[in-house]
Amino acid sequence: MPAVSKGDGMRGLAVFISDIRNCKSKEAEIKRINKELANIRSKFKGDKALDGYSKKKYVCKLLFIFLLGHDIDFGHMEAVNLLSSNRYTEKQIGYLFISVLVNSNSELIRLINNAIKNDLASRNPTFMGLALHCIANVGSREMAEAFAGEIPKILVAGDTMDSAKQSAALCLLRLYRTSPHLVPTGDWASRVVHLLNDQHLGVVTAATSLITTLAQKNPEEFKTSVSLAVSRLSRIVTSASTDLQDYTYYFVPAPWLSVKLLRLLQCYPPPEDPAVRGRLTECLETILNKAQEPPKSKKVQHSNAKNAVLFEAISLIIHHDSEPNLLVRACNQLGQFLQHRETNLRYLALESMCTLASSEFSHEAVKTHIETVITALKTERDVSVRQRAVDLLYAMCDRSNAQQIVAEMLSYLETADYSIREEIVLKVAILAEKYAVDYTWYVDTILNLIRIAGDYVSEEVWYRVIQIVINRDDVQGYAAKTVFESLQAPACHENLVKVGGYILGEFGNLIAGDPRSSPLVQFNLLHSKFHLCSVPTRALLLSTYIKFVNLFPEVKSTIQDVLRSDSQLRNADAELQQRAVEYLRLSTVASTDILATVLEEMPPFPERESSILAKLKKKKGPGTVMGLEEGKRERGPDVNGGPEPAPASATSTPSPSADLLGLGAVPPAPAGPPPSGGLLVDVFSDSPSAVAPLAPGSEDNFARFVCKNNGVLFENQLLQIGLKSEFRQNLGRMFIFYGNKTSTQFLNFTPTLICSDDLQANILGSACPALPAAQCVWRRVASKAFNSRRSKPFPGAALVSA
Repeated sequence: MPAVSKGDGMRGLAVFISDIRNCKSKEAEIKRINKELANIRSKFKGDKALDGYSKKKYVCKLLFIFLLGHDIDFGHMEAVNLLSSNRYTEKQIGYLFISVLVNSNSELIRLINNAIKNDLASRNPTFMGLALHCIANVGSREMAEAFAGEIPKILVAGDTMDSAKQSAALCLLRLYRTSPHLVPTGDWASRVVHLLNDQHLGVVTAATSLITTLAQKNPEEFKTSVSLAVSRLSRIVTSASTDLQDYTYYFVPAPWLSVKLLRLLQCYPPPEDPAVRGRLTECLETILNKAQEPPKSKKVQHSNAKNAVLFEAISLIIHHDSEPNLLVRACNQLGQFLQHRETNLRYLALESMCTLASSEFSHEAVKTHIETVITALKTERDVSVRQRAVDLLYAMCDRSNAQQIVAEMLSYLETADYSIREEIVLKVAILAEKYAVDYTWYVDTILNLIRIAGDYVSEEVWYRVIQIVINRDDVQGYAAKTVFESLQAPACHENLVKVGGYILGEFGNLIAGDPRSSPLVQFNLLHSKFHLCSVPTRALLLSTYIKFVNLFPEVKSTIQDVLRSDSQLRNADAELQQRAVEYLRLSTVASTDILATVLEEMPPFPERESSILAKLKKKKGPGTVMGLEEGKRERGPDVNGGPEPAPASATSTPSPSADLLGLGAVPPAPAGPPPSGGLLVDVFSDSPSAVAPLAPGSEDNFARFVCKNNGVLFENQLLQIGLKSEFRQNLGRMFIFYGNKTSTQFLNFTPTLICSDDLQANILGSACPALPAAQCVWRRVASKAFNSRRSKPFPGAALVSA
């Protein structure tokens, strides 16, 4: 940038600013501004032509007045005239005024565009920089339409100065973000990738930001950037801080460029080229090794830059999820940060470990830090860190530690911050249901949850416990006994009254044989809570009373007296009054057989996806870490307690933790002619006509699979074959598992994978030379980056096996 001469000091502007600052009141300030505005207006309208310095000075004053909050309705043309000046300071002030004050709908926009085009064509890097900055700052649709074709030419031109290339890359990025459809990726797309090899690291940094954004929408066009990014990253990581002096920040070489390159690599699956993949692995290992080295400086800037690169490298390791050694090392490194004195590091470590917990390679390593996470949950001062600790406990939970984690969450819930209580309640309810081996423990947990945080227990939670109790005969008597005992507390939450009223109305007869819980005692206990409850709960209790009339004829007269009372028959609430009248009439007129028919026990609920899980997803949002974690929980066999491929002689049964409301019903599979023999299953066909015939007995399995990301494709008395697909943003990968259900090892087992040409290049191989007896073997067969606008990422695949 050219040096500013002494003559450009604009003494008049300095005096005006000083006068404004010295004003004693708002009125005095307004008076001084109005005086200056009148003076500037008269100068602009005067007969005497103003020189460039005077225009610049007056335009600066107008800009300062605007920044003070006052409207400016003149001076725009004078600012546009400054763009034609050959002096840097005058042109700079003109562009600054336009960037701040000129509206995209202004009549002057055509004049401004002409001036910008002249500066872009001047090949003067200083003037080109000012014009590009103005385009990026305005970033309007009109700017994109006018210059979207010009800027890429400047970016890839061989004679463009480095500073202009930087500005052009960032300007193009701004236009692409505001109007992506107006910035077509043409021949320059392949040439801009090669900017990653530019000698100037500033150009590489700007180009990396642009390529990352473009690759997220069009991954195939910028696939060649992977090898170049790995090569550049390797040179940065292995270089000493003295080799990149201009871009070394507190002994960390080019930290911002390293972070951007690592983020670019997260747009793609692991490199297929072994040499590139090995070089990337070396880079990641070097970054992890440097994290273990003693710090070269005690200043916080050094640790911040070093950790920024480290956390982005760990994000890439998690994203690839293909190197067990790197995943475990990343987990151990994050474990060291869990006890760091810096709060931000503890927060980031917990957040990253939440994602690591979903990987089959690092889940066990994450579980080793459970005590540290529980300690953080109890002792952390920052509520956001405690919330991340709750998320991590939820992510690392499986059948081996479910009871411990649920107990710790319940203990913390009593003192938890009010802002996260509802979320903890949902997580406890999901974990208790998902990993309940003994459903008496599940009932105890949910009732304890209602006791501790009843105000935060949503309807979905207590609906769910009722559904499960109704669907499981083995827990109904225990549930009735437990809620009866819980209701005897002097003060119990209304949600507990709802659960107790529903369960006792259905299964109170199972505990009526004990004199301590006789029918009359049950009724009196529930009715003692009646007047303390809201209208919906009272309505539920009235339904319980009429159920008691059917279950316990000996309390019929007592209940009829309650229904006949004025407080019920003349209740101000229409719902309660109608129920009381109808229930009283039903108990009086109907015979015993009719009562038994009308008031019979509720039938089991249909199996569906948990509504509690759906509520948690909605609360957390689809873009969060927890949203990704839940996505991986649902997808296929993993160590988090999801459905696992069946071992020897296993059968497929509905999960007891599936939602009972019926929201996940699977549509019937289309009918098709049975095959003549063998196994042929088309997994991802684009058209119905391409669907291959299914093996006998596999129609139901296929129908379940098309609605989920994982499922069993084929199963008989000897073999089970299933498929699991995982998707994250624009990336996808596919696994096939083979389960040997016999007690004899399969030798020379050779599956053949047939797929479309589009997918063939991404096939990694499904070889499985031997199947151990009564075991499952996993094979990753495909990894693919696809266009985010496509509805079906894998165009077609069929598995053929003799």
